[in-house]
Amino acid sequence: MPKTKLNTKLLKKLSEAHGAPGFEYNIRNMVMDEIRDHVDSMEIDNMGNLTAIKKGKKSKKVMVAAHMDEIGFMVTHIDDNGFVRFCPLGGFDPKTLTAQRVIVHGKKDLLGVLGSKPVHVMSPEERKAGADLKKYFIDLGLSKKEVEKHVKIGDPITWKQTCEEIGDTICGKSMDNRLSVFILIEVLKAMKEPDYDFYAVFTVQEEVGVRGAIASAHEIQPDFGLGLDVTIACDIPGMAKHEYISEIGKGVAIKSMDGGAISDYRMVEFLMKLADKNKINYQNEAYAVGGTDTRGIQLMTSGGCISGGISIPLRNIHQTVELVHKEDVVSTIDLLTEFVENTDKGDWKHK
Repeated sequence: MPKTKLNTKLLKKLSEAHGAPGFEYNIRNMVMDEIRDHVDSMEIDNMGNLTAIKKGKKSKKVMVAAHMDEIGFMVTHIDDNGFVRFCPLGGFDPKTLTAQRVIVHGKKDLLGVLGSKPVHVMSPEERKAGADLKKYFIDLGLSKKEVEKHVKIGDPITWKQTCEEIGDTICGKSMDNRLSVFILIEVLKAMKEPDYDFYAVFTVQEEVGVRGAIASAHEIQPDFGLGLDVTIACDIPGMAKHEYISEIGKGVAIKSMDGGAISDYRMVEFLMKLADKNKINYQNEAYAVGGTDTRGIQLMTSGGCISGGISIPLRNIHQTVELVHKEDVVSTIDLLTEFVENTDKGDWKHK
């Protein structure tokens, strides 16, 4: 049974906050306020990664990375009528753009609506073609002159959504990856003295190529590393059982592989043993697409490090509203806490 009570107020705060890739400072400041009394030191590198360090009893290093950024957009053009054109920051599902509210973060935040050509006046060919990013624009309800007082090329754009509880679940924007940010905060608060020096890294720019984790892993050079992120929940209509990657409500997912990394078999086995010992619900995760900070941790350490991943099943991933089961969040907190407190108890010898 889960041991941890879920702080939904903090999760809601993190979900509703804004931080597109390269513009994560709001999230970083929130994290620092939450953890400053629970760590020995905090450091911010030149890219904006926040590393919180908790000293252990032994000198080896354990790194866990959770990225702060969310999928967003960037202003690329303001036309003569004040409509804003944009490019994506990270991958997303184009069909989710229609009539959604967004915030353009300029000199002041401006609320806008994503617009496109009405279906009533589309040609048959246009209707069949589906969503096309190039045909979307942001309507700020202002003239070009007024828009340009506040907005410039290069300003970030994020979704405007609230975070709500629905039955046994929580839904909101940017659960990818504010869930993991929340979990890493809660682990820092819950854990006792770790076996090894613990580096909790809140990374930047994961959605555009795992950039922050690459820089931070290169600097830290951990002996053990975990990427903490969400994964695809497939327990929805239209999915065959053999297509499943994870299901909500079945517990934390222990990663064997994704499109960017193959987890060290020793890490996978140790995490499963910890979960079994502590009666923490878990499921196995293996899929050949996507990628997380695990890739950066694994690649950027001299000689490699013993690395893997822990994931939270998420429905509607990379869409405007994402949904997670509360018990999966709690299971993830419990397993990660056990891992950082007991890392030296693993069998880390090669077979």
